[in-house]
Amino acid sequence: MSKLSGRDIDTTIGSYRVNIEEASLSIEDGTGTTKTRGVPDGFIEGDVSASGEIKLNTGQFQIIVEAAKEAGSFRGLPTFDLVFNAETTDESINVEAFDCKLSLSDVLSANQSNERLMHTIKYEVTGREFVNINGVPYLRSEEIERLN
Repeated sequence: MSKLSGRDIDTTIGSYRVNIEEASLSIEDGTGTTKTRGVPDGFIEGDVSASGEIKLNTGQFQIIVEAAKEAGSFRGLPTFDLVFNAETTDESINVEAFDCKLSLSDVLSANQSNERLMHTIKYEVTGREFVNINGVPYLRSEEIERLN
């Protein structure tokens, strides 16, 4: 999935509600074509992964700083679900990414204009529930039910 866009993109990080300027989520699916004598004859499912970035202004970034302070460090932040609700005047989408682990990327992006300071946070999806899009899971239930 590519970038969400809209007037309002909100996410819940743990118990904190954060309004973000920009969000992205990319899913990599290692499913590939099988071949016999060089001719496609089906597919084999491969590994999946998902990651993305959220970009926020300083006020919203301070909310995450507060959560990191409570955890003792940024790396000490526990995983949590990211819930993106993006809406425009005539469209909406809900994307859930489960057990996300944050890592800071562009801690500060500033220039001499009157624009707000911006911060980029990368994340990896680490949960077995993986990703839901408008309530529809990306993975089949039998793919995750065998996991311990």
